[in-house]
Amino acid sequence: MTLTAALLGPLRTGSSAARPLITFYDDATGERVELSGTTTANWAAKAANLLREECDVEPGTPVALLLPAHWQTAAVLLAAWWCGAEVVSEPTGAEWVLCDADRVDIALASDPAGGVVALSLDAFGKGVPGLPPGVVDFATEVRLQGDDFVPWEQVPGSAPALDGASVDEVLAGARARAGELGLSRTDRVLSTLDWNTGDCLRDGLLAVLAAEASLVQVRHPDEAALARRATAERTTVRLG
Repeated sequence: MTLTAALLGPLRTGSSAARPLITFYDDATGERVELSGTTTANWAAKAANLLREECDVEPGTPVALLLPAHWQTAAVLLAAWWCGAEVVSEPTGAEWVLCDADRVDIALASDPAGGVVALSLDAFGKGVPGLPPGVVDFATEVRLQGDDFVPWEQVPGSAPALDGASVDEVLAGARARAGELGLSRTDRVLSTLDWNTGDCLRDGLLAVLAAEASLVQVRHPDEAALARRATAERTTVRLG
């Protein structure tokens, strides 16, 4: 079972499928996007099909992300793990680098063997204008992909998933951290954590998914608005 299947499986059935799983705010733009368990799985499936069909990502492929904590980042992380890829922190040595528009030059400078996928992170699906030749525009390509994904081969629990840690180790760590944070499926977690370190990714996303809780993720947080948002979204836990 892939890490994504283990995390998303319980969130795609019963009442969990329809309830909000990820609610994303960007206080710099006023953006708000809400995804259910089903919608999150569909986005992850589209991204996984793109990575497999267009980028030849397969079990063991090292993939680096230069992306903020964002609902689209969650989708491509889950997509990479669904393909069996290993997500790595450093772009140097990665076969593919997925980045936002501001870091295309950094991604290209790392000279990935496969190439670069650029995400505009635009709420309306606009692509990244003026991309260098050969850089894959995520927004353009992902909309062409199917909503379902079936791995071509099994991914063993011993396979690397995150900076050398195996699928089993990452899953066990996420579940353990969910327990330490006191998270349960009834919680709504308000988080301003970035996901640029393994610990923040584990706490801010993986532990929430492992607990079957809901995530309210805020980018560019306006501290004055967070208390009002916590009330409006009925959050029960604050991270960051």
